[in-house]
Amino acid sequence: MGCELLAEIKRLKREKNAVILSHFYQPAEVQELADYVGDSFGLSRQAAATDADVIVFCGVSFMAEVAAILSPDKTVLLPEPAAGCPMADMVTVEGLRALKAQHPNAAVVCYVNTSAAIKAESDICCTSANVLKVVNSLPQQKIIFVPDRNMGQFVAARTDKEVILWQGYCYAHDGLQADAISKAKQDYPQALVMVHPECSPEVAEMADYVIGTTGMLDIARRADAKTFIVGTEIGLAYALKQAAPAKEFIFPQPNIFCANMKKTTLAKIKSSLETLSPKITVPLDVAAKSRQALEKMLTVQ
Repeated sequence: MGCELLAEIKRLKREKNAVILSHFYQPAEVQELADYVGDSFGLSRQAAATDADVIVFCGVSFMAEVAAILSPDKTVLLPEPAAGCPMADMVTVEGLRALKAQHPNAAVVCYVNTSAAIKAESDICCTSANVLKVVNSLPQQKIIFVPDRNMGQFVAARTDKEVILWQGYCYAHDGLQADAISKAKQDYPQALVMVHPECSPEVAEMADYVIGTTGMLDIARRADAKTFIVGTEIGLAYALKQAAPAKEFIFPQPNIFCANMKKTTLAKIKSSLETLSPKITVPLDVAAKSRQALEKMLTVQ
């Protein structure tokens, strides 16, 4: 049945001129099937550069929205419509507008892990890889940072700007305990420690690298270390092993697990291609404003 399902997905992909994208946190079988595996913004840019008519985004809702914003002439599908991002849902348009009114001279920097509506209310977007560069590129001394308080605190400790934090968080990364990192370091004293900037400040302080998923893969490939302690969602284990099969990756707390990222299945991908649904669209006015915030990010060197 598995082979038949894969063959049918590949047939439908050819028939619909589709490209399949998978985030690093997706199940291994989804990553294996995908045409491109990566982080959310990078995947959307790759898909926009293809001649595909259909984008199947195996991820969560805000990722599919970005793909729709960058590829307005393509059909963007999210195989599991219930795959949302709890952190993205923690910031509301009304709440952000109220905060902006309290700090009228502040620039709004939004992490790409936000809804299109929040991006439309922001001056510029950022990713986990470029967040510090983005913040420091702005002329404003005061920055409203949404939605992740941990990433905001990471930036605040490394810039002379005043950073006003929205109190959102990723339940998976925020759940990683410093004690788990400490024990792993005792068990593997020669290991390099790399953690995601969505982790708590206490965890970040214990790391050799505080870096996003793409950066972790790069370090895994080029570092001399043979063992790595990894503080991010367990789904990255598959990509790390692909990138550096001879190295060992220790996830000190395997329950760092995003349930929404695991909702996508091969059967749902097949159904999505058959029906060309669920389709993700962004209202034109919201898309235009969101695109400005995303494009401004791309000008930051």
